[in-house]
Amino acid sequence: MSSLSRELVFLILQFLDEEKFKEAVHKLEQESGFYFNMKHFEDLVQAGEWDEVEKYLGGFTKVEDNRYSMKIFFEIRKQKYLEALDRHDRAKAVEILVKDLKVFASFNEDLFKEITQLLTLENFRQNEQLSKYGDTKSARNIMLMELKKLIEANPLFRDKLTFPPFKSSRLRTLINQSLNWQHQLCKNPRPNPDIKTLFTDHSCAIPTNGARGPPPTNGPLVGPIPKSGAFPPLSAHSPFQPVVSPPASAIAGWMTNANPSLSHAAVAQGPPGLVQPQTTAAFLKHPRTPTSTPGMDYQTADSEHLMKRLRTGQSDEVSFSGSSHPPNVYSQEDIPKTVARTINQGSNVMSLDFHPIHQTILLVGTNVGDVSIWEVGTKERIAHKTFKVWDIGSFTVPLQSALMKDAIVSVNRCLWSPDGTILGVAFSKHIVHTYVFSLNGELRQQLEIDAHVGGVNDIAFSHPKKSLSIITCGDDKTIKVWDAATGQQQYTFEGHETPVYSVCPHYKESIQFIFSTAIDGKIKAWLYDCLGSRVDYDAPGHWCTTMAYSSDGTRLFSCGTSKDGDSHLVEWNETEGAIKRTYSGFRKRSLGVVQFDTARNRFLAAGDEFMIKFWDMDNINILTTTDADGGLPASPRLRFNREGSLLAVTTSDNGIKILANTDGQRLVRMMEGRGCEGSRGPSQQISTNSKPPIINALGAVSNVSSPIIATPERPDRTLPAVSMSSLAVVESSRTTDVKPRIPEDTEKIRSWKLADIVDSAHLKALRLPDSMTASKVVRLLYTNSGFAVLALGSNAIHKLWKWVRNERNPSGKSNASVAPQLWQPSNGALMTNETTDTNPEEVTPCIALSKNDSYVMSGSGGKISLFNMMTFKVMTTFMAPPPAATFLAFHPQDNNIIAIGMEDSSIQIYNVRVDEVKTKLKGHQKKITGLAFSQTLNVLLSSGADAQLCMWSIDGWEKKKSRFIQAPASRASPLVGDTKVQFHNDQTHFLVVHESQLAIYDSKLECLCLWSPRDVLSAPISSAIYSCDGLLVYAGFSDGAIGVFEADSLRLRCRVAPSAYLSLSIQSSAAVFPMVIAAHPSEPNQIALGMSDGAVYVLEPSDADLKWGSAPPQENGARPSISNPASNSNQTSEPPPR
Repeated sequence: MSSLSRELVFLILQFLDEEKFKEAVHKLEQESGFYFNMKHFEDLVQAGEWDEVEKYLGGFTKVEDNRYSMKIFFEIRKQKYLEALDRHDRAKAVEILVKDLKVFASFNEDLFKEITQLLTLENFRQNEQLSKYGDTKSARNIMLMELKKLIEANPLFRDKLTFPPFKSSRLRTLINQSLNWQHQLCKNPRPNPDIKTLFTDHSCAIPTNGARGPPPTNGPLVGPIPKSGAFPPLSAHSPFQPVVSPPASAIAGWMTNANPSLSHAAVAQGPPGLVQPQTTAAFLKHPRTPTSTPGMDYQTADSEHLMKRLRTGQSDEVSFSGSSHPPNVYSQEDIPKTVARTINQGSNVMSLDFHPIHQTILLVGTNVGDVSIWEVGTKERIAHKTFKVWDIGSFTVPLQSALMKDAIVSVNRCLWSPDGTILGVAFSKHIVHTYVFSLNGELRQQLEIDAHVGGVNDIAFSHPKKSLSIITCGDDKTIKVWDAATGQQQYTFEGHETPVYSVCPHYKESIQFIFSTAIDGKIKAWLYDCLGSRVDYDAPGHWCTTMAYSSDGTRLFSCGTSKDGDSHLVEWNETEGAIKRTYSGFRKRSLGVVQFDTARNRFLAAGDEFMIKFWDMDNINILTTTDADGGLPASPRLRFNREGSLLAVTTSDNGIKILANTDGQRLVRMMEGRGCEGSRGPSQQISTNSKPPIINALGAVSNVSSPIIATPERPDRTLPAVSMSSLAVVESSRTTDVKPRIPEDTEKIRSWKLADIVDSAHLKALRLPDSMTASKVVRLLYTNSGFAVLALGSNAIHKLWKWVRNERNPSGKSNASVAPQLWQPSNGALMTNETTDTNPEEVTPCIALSKNDSYVMSGSGGKISLFNMMTFKVMTTFMAPPPAATFLAFHPQDNNIIAIGMEDSSIQIYNVRVDEVKTKLKGHQKKITGLAFSQTLNVLLSSGADAQLCMWSIDGWEKKKSRFIQAPASRASPLVGDTKVQFHNDQTHFLVVHESQLAIYDSKLECLCLWSPRDVLSAPISSAIYSCDGLLVYAGFSDGAIGVFEADSLRLRCRVAPSAYLSLSIQSSAAVFPMVIAAHPSEPNQIALGMSDGAVYVLEPSDADLKWGSAPPQENGARPSISNPASNSNQTSEPPPR
């Protein structure tokens, strides 16, 4: 078929879609094979219409076409089979097995047998690989992610996934142009000719009176051309947008469509009368791909393993992989509905906002102008400010008059800046306050702005330029932009006819813009210029409306209530400025204005009918509700934390309830425990008003013995964090009555003793059973689930120990009381890395585990191998030496990208998907021994055997700074030797490990504190790692001892002698010591030791102690980040040498 004929098919597809001939559209797509409509395919899969799914696919590929196609059909038929088993429809399952799945037996007989064996199980989830299989909906969504990647990789679908970009109603336009041309050729053209058919050429009849008609016009002859927004919100093509591209920008798209229907000539020229800056025009041509789009991950995209196997010519073409469900499966259990905390604010709460980094810190504003900051884990109010005018003399006369008439001022909105260092408060009278927030609870006044005449209804932060700006709106019908540092006014936007109710700043590409809503329901959009509003639309309800984007910035929602009490929650189509979907489930007459929030790029929540209602973003029907055990107002205010694990909800008795999911409950329990410990610590000794440490619960940190930062389980969110400076902080402004308490403090310091464990009765130690040949354990890690331990030996062989769920161990998690099994697949296979002729003692091994524990990437001097953890099979190998790989770290935002440290001192940024090294980083002088990403700082940190630290920008991979680590007083400079790094949970501070020292550094590569071996721990350091909660540092020493340190100050709190966990025979035979330490992913007091004799031990405190010693007290008034030797011990950190 010629290219013009092919293009004609696309024009017909567009026409059929515009005329809503949906079945005809998809039939033509299938029969022509020109365009694969991914949205239609997704709808069919999610509806479980398997026959239609295969029929539609059949227009583009067949099972036997290639390995990608085989994998696609296999995944679909396997899902159909599992659903039949889940319905206990055995007959249907057998039919699917024989009719649909048997075709794959010739390619992988073992896999087919394993699938067949599922028929013998009462519940197929008893199969270990399927144990994480959720409900049907989540399973289909997971499979869709897999299928989309396979389809995109399949060469048969190349150039068929994107609909060609051309203007709407193009076929009508061409017909109009043809008719206009025919009309111009008429011998007797008549005005406004009546076109009755397209089957024959047009010709005007000869006028009866012989008069010649006027010249033709170029107006539309076939009928009006629909508006750009005429496509239905859920149209199959929406409307024929490229499937692989995100929606165009909200403001750009809405601006383009802000004009009424135009003639064809006008449409061809674009919207008239609209002056757009060059950057906007460029942006319209190049829609932005969101940086937070989840990338391929090994455990969630087996298609990539398939691609790699095809490139390398390996067999095992179809893997039983879809059963391994990644942890980012969304279900109702992810919604925070359990009441975890109740807080009494004391006055009516008007506004809530969780800290963007420290996810249990909550900002609250009230109807009497109070601003409070709560640590919800400990239920402690760590800061409180009542409303007062700081400098009334500098204010305008209207404000002074308003305050004199009525001194009562309410908070309309309070929120954090993007980095959480500033908070802004909008008041009901004229004023905006900003404060600088310190993690010790101090609020320092920053700006007081007389912002608007009347109330300031909303406030937001943005970065229209390099510096931070504040955006406000008010009763005076204006939106204003202020410099957040100086308070200088930068812009004023006028155009609303009623008070402005809310603002929503956003950006796409380089275009910064602001949405605003007024109480007449008008929505306007503004660029940071003086050209006025770019759009003018009506919000549903025509009254109070707020707008918000999903956390990844790709989806726009609004929620509002009309004067009659009708509430509307909708998603907008940014491209068209039209409502994409309207969510149902609101009360007919809502009492008050309904508030809403978004979480996890998946859930919506709104307060209505004395409860919280939740929706899946992709479903208009209510997903679930909760009344939070009662006591909620008619329209409660609410706010998610950034992780979506906590939800703060206002109550009718002037309080706040904190709702939590499982992760959130763990978060607040961890905070509660830390709060109790802090209350017994030095901060209470100094003053009764002193505060316990303000920290946050901790996201997963790497448990790899050579620390790398763990990839977040939810790519659309940042991990919870803890600030190093916040640990055990004493607020100087509240340390009153210090002098009288010095004797008591001194007594406590004297009474504290280092916990020195020398006997096995004072801890729990378990040597893991091992029947295989022993070799030095060179790498050790826990699986992310905490159910297993994986060790890599110097002989390049991996060993996996799994704990079994039974009566003695009902949780199935690793522990030091129940022995695990040394696990192997039934075929007895071993996971063995490729090696070279190099002496194993000279090899630097590397290892990294996928997020759902399905795959491990590992190297032992040869190629890097990717293993399936279920079968121990090698999925692929890459990066052949020389040079050999020495360290591995996943990119935090794109798991296609791996940073690989090399033996030749370079760092290679490798794209797995395209099997290509994107760039090489050079700055070290010896091999790379440590890599860690920080998503907060947007950097890659590297360390090497040259004892140098380098920091690289993730954006352009340029080196930002570097520094050699500082030698302790007992060592000569310069240092050499393996140096490892691991970011703390706050993602800004990091641990540096060298045989000569433990050190804490900040983002400027400044050493904050340093500890070096001495006294009871005098041997060189062999390994160290943060505990999973970030509060402790575990260090192993070459004499077999273990040290447990406070993470904030590197003060020693506990020493474990080798005699406590090693038998006498082992102690006497040779110098056995822990070469690597791994920290349990959820139990902060459990560690695993990989020993030089090949043994692996799991250690925990005794049941009587529960923790490793107690926190060493500080000297009176001492801050933990500065070294202050305790009177009875010199096991403290040193001031960093300068």
